[in-house]
Amino acid sequence: MNYLLLVAAIMTTPAPDSVPARWAPLAAYLEAAVQRHAFPGAVVAIGRREGLLFLHAVGRLDYEDRAPVTATTVYDLASLTKVVGLTTAAMMLVDEGKLDIAAPVTRYVPAFAPGGDSVTVRHLLTHSSGLPAWRPFFQRVHSREDMFALVNAEPLEAAPGARMAYSDLGAMLLTEAVEHLAGKRLDALLASRLFGPLGMKDTRYLPPRSWLARIAPTEFDSTWRHRLVRGEVHDENSASMGGVSGHAGLFSTAPDLARFVQMLMRGGTTEARRQDAQTPRGGATGHQRGAAVHLIRPETIALFTRVDRPGFSSRALGWDTPSENSSAGSHFSARAFGHTGFTGTSIWVDPEQDLFVILLTNRVYPTRNNDLIREVRRQVADLAVEAAAGSPR
Repeated sequence: MNYLLLVAAIMTTPAPDSVPARWAPLAAYLEAAVQRHAFPGAVVAIGRREGLLFLHAVGRLDYEDRAPVTATTVYDLASLTKVVGLTTAAMMLVDEGKLDIAAPVTRYVPAFAPGGDSVTVRHLLTHSSGLPAWRPFFQRVHSREDMFALVNAEPLEAAPGARMAYSDLGAMLLTEAVEHLAGKRLDALLASRLFGPLGMKDTRYLPPRSWLARIAPTEFDSTWRHRLVRGEVHDENSASMGGVSGHAGLFSTAPDLARFVQMLMRGGTTEARRQDAQTPRGGATGHQRGAAVHLIRPETIALFTRVDRPGFSSRALGWDTPSENSSAGSHFSARAFGHTGFTGTSIWVDPEQDLFVILLTNRVYPTRNNDLIREVRRQVADLAVEAAAGSPR
């Protein structure tokens, strides 16, 4: 990406009149990114543990002048599913004493053959199990059971703990373990234990057809489905599992994800004050007092969001942490944690600065052969930190 060209585009792109001056550079940057076809549209949410600072939508659902993106446009989260869904479910099971991250995976998935008892749950969470990053299993399976059988038989490429290799297969295996311990499928577990208590009404697997008009399309699949993918999971392996997996499949909105992130920042509790998560700080909020619900222990959140093996990789348990040239940009502290999604989504949270940045896009529309999102993520993170500096905490 030619950053100088993008800066020039920003300088010639007028900021929307409704955007406060503090946030105008970020809004202009996103508008310029749309003009350069980094993505058709985007939603950014920036806030603190007790409120939003900035919520802004730009662009349209596609390049054919479909409806404009709004704050409640629904996006395919792709690999944000791993942290919002799967990792959070693992945290809850750890709190209940059902899941031991030091235990061999075979304790929970006896059918997992490769590596014997040498692959632990911790290895899966830190992407150091030795499992391959990905396999095109969707070409061979037609059910979740078929997929799990292939994952359970896939040979390791490296000794457990010897390398970090981001692995969808590891997340699928952890999905199997979580579902075994919970006694229910992951979508039902999350709906009852996480999305319901947090009021995340726009977050779920398998969105209904009634949502279709506000779901951003992803890719025109020219090799497998041979049609535009919209309202169904973009990831082929997840699609072949019926759309429900721990590695991909969740759909959500920026306001819903803000509620989720704020829960983590508050140490695992729902908000004690019920607040419209779409209303930035300074707007009319209509607070009502409400009893806080404890979802995850603060100690568990701290465990899962700090670097697991300093010097080995940047990975925490499920989450990632800032590293050189990462999507976190250059202003987040070493205590920050976050993750990205292939479709053009990302979350970064910095407890030290009491700040989060959520970016949702459909950068894979109409094709995944568009990598401008890499630089956009970094610049959005940096502009967000700069704009938030000095704002109330």
